[in-house]
Amino acid sequence: MDAPVQQGTGMIGHRMRWAITGALGTSLCTTSVAATNSPPTATPAQVAPWLVDPFPSTYTPGPRTDILFRHATVLDGAGGRIDDGDVLIHDGKISAVGRNIANPGGVREIDARGRWITPGVIDVHTHDGTYVLPLTTIDREAGDVAESSDVNVADTWIETAVNPQDMAFSRALKNGVTTVQVLPGSSPIFGGRAVTLKPVRATTVAAMKFPDAPHGFKMACGENPKENGASTHRGPTSRQGVMTYMRKAFTDAQDVLRDWVGPDGKPGPRKGPTPGRPADMKREALAGIMAGDLRLNMHCYRADDLARMMEMAREFGFHVTAFHHATEAYKIPAMLREADTCAAVWGDWWGFKMEAQDAVRANAPMLDRAGVCVTMHSDSPASGQRLNIEAAKAAGAGRRMGIDIPPERMVRWITSNPAKVLGLGNRIGTLAPGYNADVVLWSGDPFSIYTKTDLVLIDGAIASDRNAPPASPISDFELGRRAVQQ
Repeated sequence: MDAPVQQGTGMIGHRMRWAITGALGTSLCTTSVAATNSPPTATPAQVAPWLVDPFPSTYTPGPRTDILFRHATVLDGAGGRIDDGDVLIHDGKISAVGRNIANPGGVREIDARGRWITPGVIDVHTHDGTYVLPLTTIDREAGDVAESSDVNVADTWIETAVNPQDMAFSRALKNGVTTVQVLPGSSPIFGGRAVTLKPVRATTVAAMKFPDAPHGFKMACGENPKENGASTHRGPTSRQGVMTYMRKAFTDAQDVLRDWVGPDGKPGPRKGPTPGRPADMKREALAGIMAGDLRLNMHCYRADDLARMMEMAREFGFHVTAFHHATEAYKIPAMLREADTCAAVWGDWWGFKMEAQDAVRANAPMLDRAGVCVTMHSDSPASGQRLNIEAAKAAGAGRRMGIDIPPERMVRWITSNPAKVLGLGNRIGTLAPGYNADVVLWSGDPFSIYTKTDLVLIDGAIASDRNAPPASPISDFELGRRAVQQ
């Protein structure tokens, strides 16, 4: 039943990346216990408490429609381009991509001549629903971006703070975004659990939650956590203090990993608290990072900070899924490539803090040319509506320095690469048979400022239609907008 331990470096001699079965009877690396309709077979008292997801998804796709798009310029998200191409959608999935696809009978056809089709845009770094506009600009107490009572809040779940009425979700959707990852803020060192959502209209977060998505986690290095420690007097006040705190926390969490190893050295069922020692949700979460069960999203800017975090990852045997912001990632592409770590970057943010002084606009194309997995990200409800333009700006900077990134390659920065970061690369981010039908029909080249989204589909259901009458507002902040639009 148990997968073998993968050997690697680390203070306990193992890189514990396995699929645990045992007491729960299923792989917790891929499937949440509480995400199924049946009750879990073990209680939090019997297994590591953080492994049992207390917030199951109740997302249900909207009414699906079978569509055959014809004569479009198709960017498949994996590097391919088809001029005068067709895309067939059936039962919420991509059925076929190519030219002259036969209509299986009774399928609605859309003439997409002169228009472009891509996978849905994916934003791996948002604070939508927690930095709610315009409330947070009026009253900062209205925001729930980060829990700052401690520098280690690894036991928190950001989804418990998300307000689904935030207009940022609907704005992103109308501009082609079909999946978002909401991350905790970066003032704590260990910020807690992330959540992957579909930006659909809903009154609960559960109804937006991407079913069975792997769990992400947020950590931060550099200026944000050290300044938080200095201002609150509750944590490290320098880079060396932050790194020391991280090392101590991971060392303490290794006791939990040892509890998960059987007498034969192989991983066994995740056990509850060791007798005589109370449950510690924070250590359980850090053990989950070292075990490979949580996908680590790391807030870091400077190249030296990125390098030090990769050294710590090797020391403790965990993997950094992606460095976010990473304004100096272009200085260390070989290290990122060898670590199989993605860089989630902006198109042109620069100079707003000391860590961003050496940022360059061509960060993304330079990384792409070096073979690094690169994605665009927003960190802002405004940029989150325009990730395609963020990519275009970065690519334009690349062209000015002699790096030509064609559209079929550039689109990966907002589709298949971010899908990889989320651990969903086999479900979304690519137009290929069997993938979820998250599809955008653009009025023209998606990397032109003049282009609009004509149609956005999520799981084969029309989620946004530019030609449809405006939907009723989901929030009081949008009341009266229909009259303005009309």
